[in-house]
Amino acid sequence: MGAAGALSESIFMPNPTEERRDQARRKAQNHFAASEQRDALVRKEIEKERALSAAKTAKLRALRLAKEAMDKEAATKLAAEKAELKAKKSHVPRPRRAPDH
Repeated sequence: MGAAGALSESIFMPNPTEERRDQARRKAQNHFAASEQRDALVRKEIEKERALSAAKTAKLRALRLAKEAMDKEAATKLAAEKAELKAKKSHVPRPRRAPDH
């Protein structure tokens, strides 16, 4: 075998150092891909939690606003009834008592 034979062998037979380097590169790429998948899953879960929290907050806010509106309406109605009752009382003449002798 001459120089040409050694050259053709090096092309077809990978160098052990290159094999280890390629193996390390594949391992790192697999690790990175798995890490990316976990990160994406975590981000998706966080977004899901945020959406649930936002929906819950919106629902509670709507309930609070509805209750406040009902309370305001009830207070307005009560104030109107009190004013009407007061107006009736002021128009009713009081009976006069006979003077004491």
